[in-house]
Amino acid sequence: MSEPTGAARRRGPFKVGDQVQLTDPKGRHYTFTLEAGKNFHTHKGSFPHDELIGAPEGSVVRTTGNVAYLALRPLLPDYVLSMPRGAAVVYPKDAGQILAFADIFPGARVVEAGVGSGSLSSFLLRAIGDQGMLHSYERRADFAEIAQANVERYFGGPHPAWQLTVGDLQDNLSDTDVDRVILDMLAPWECLEAVSKALVPGGILCCYVATTTQLARTVESIREIGCFNEPTSWETMIRNWHIEGLAVRPDHRMIGHTGFLLTARRLADGVEPPMRRRRPAKGAYGEDYAGPNADGGSGR
Repeated sequence: MSEPTGAARRRGPFKVGDQVQLTDPKGRHYTFTLEAGKNFHTHKGSFPHDELIGAPEGSVVRTTGNVAYLALRPLLPDYVLSMPRGAAVVYPKDAGQILAFADIFPGARVVEAGVGSGSLSSFLLRAIGDQGMLHSYERRADFAEIAQANVERYFGGPHPAWQLTVGDLQDNLSDTDVDRVILDMLAPWECLEAVSKALVPGGILCCYVATTTQLARTVESIREIGCFNEPTSWETMIRNWHIEGLAVRPDHRMIGHTGFLLTARRLADGVEPPMRRRRPAKGAYGEDYAGPNADGGSGR
C-alpha cells in the first residue's frame, strides 16, 4: 500500500529537497531547502547543508561562529506562516477550527472558494487525504498561481485530490454531492444559492469573514435562504504563557482577532428550519429593516 501524498517528506532522516527549520538560541526560526554542496549562511556564521543530509530530525548543528541551531522539519502551521504570499493566509488557529467544526474527514468532498495563498488548501488536503476531493475556486489568476506553487512545494508535487479553478464560484460551480463548502471571500452571501444546490443534506457550510458587518449579513442571508439550520458564529484568540521557574504569567502579546467563523448545516430538500424561539433584543432591527421575516414569515 502506497503512502499518502507527502507522508514520506514528514519522517526519516533529512534528504535533499527537504525543508528544514532552524531554531536559534533566542527562539528565532530560519527555513531553507536542503541542497547538496550548498552552505547555510547567517550573521552568526555558516555550515554546509551536507552536515544535515542523512542526519535524523532533531539534530543540532553549529555554525562557524560556534552558535548552535536545532534542525527540525517545519510543521504545517510553521510552513503557512513563512510561505510566499499573494493574499493574506488563513492563520493556523482558524484553520484548526475549520477542520474541527466543519468536520473535515478523510475522503470528504470539499469545495473551497477564495484560495488566497494556499494555506487553508494545504490543511484541507492533508485532512481529506488522497481519496477525498478538494475543488478550490480563486477569482484571481495571480493568487491561484502562488497558491498552487505553495501547495505543491509542501506536498512535494501535485496532490491527486486537488482541483484548482480560476474564476468566480457562483459562475463556475458544477460540483454535486459535496460534503463541505468553505467560503473565504468578501461576500459569501452571493454564493449561498449555488452552494446550497451542491451540498448534500446534512452537509456543512463554513464561512470565514473579517468584519462584523460581513458576519451579520452572511448570517441573515443564511436564515433568509431557508435551507440551512440556525448558523453558529464565533472567533478564537490565542494567548501564550511565559513559564520560567516561579514566573508563570501570560505573555504580553497574543494572537487576537483574525476573522470570524460561522457554520450552518444543509437541511433536506423541502424542509423548513424550525422556528427560532430566541427573540432579538428590542431595537436590534431598525424600522426600515426589510430582511428575513420582515413580511411576517415563519420567524426563522
